[in-house]
Amino acid sequence: MLDTYREVLTPEGVALHLPAAGPVPRALAWLIDLFVRVAVLLALSMLLGLLGGLGQGLYLVGLFLVFWAYPIVLEAAWNGQTPGKRALGLRVVAGDGAPVGWLPAVVRNLMRSVDMLPFGYATGLASCLYDRHGRRLGDLVADTVVVHVAPRRIDPVLPPATPQAPAQVLLPDEQAAIVAFGERAPRLSAGRQAELAALLFPLTGSAGSEGVRRLYGLANWLLGRR
Repeated sequence: MLDTYREVLTPEGVALHLPAAGPVPRALAWLIDLFVRVAVLLALSMLLGLLGGLGQGLYLVGLFLVFWAYPIVLEAAWNGQTPGKRALGLRVVAGDGAPVGWLPAVVRNLMRSVDMLPFGYATGLASCLYDRHGRRLGDLVADTVVVHVAPRRIDPVLPPATPQAPAQVLLPDEQAAIVAFGERAPRLSAGRQAELAALLFPLTGSAGSEGVRRLYGLANWLLGRR
């Protein structure tokens, strides 16, 4: 394989393709999370500094929670994402594509102490570069993978037209072509729209502007707009 997609076969026989994230976006997400942690610690230090010795003790507790509980809690309770991962469009999932649970989140983050060795995440970087799915040691032990989150799909905007059911059964490729026409035709000239619509005269039974209108109706129907 020349790409980093991880293929997972579900019990239903459906193949999932998980776009694994490489070390660069993961490192950038980690830097954003580091900035967030430092900002939180600075705020804590200013507030708890007013409490003297008690504040110092509470600050140490906060320091521990910010650096260790922060990624564990967020990944397990926030759909596998921390603020850094969300900003970079990344997400931690289980090896089978399921949402990451508490135990894998704990294991993969505790293993950071190994991935950091001997310095600067050198071990984790070497593992990411060697593994075909960009996993560091923590991911390998916890059976997790960091993937790119698919962009949210926006329903295509089609010109208003009364949905019309096709007069004959359409193949998947034919359905896709009609929907693509509905999405792109508004950017074409009226003459070019009519020219393309003429190609589907056997289906619509109309030509010219009426053929274009009927294709818009078919596209709306295929998109489930009744």
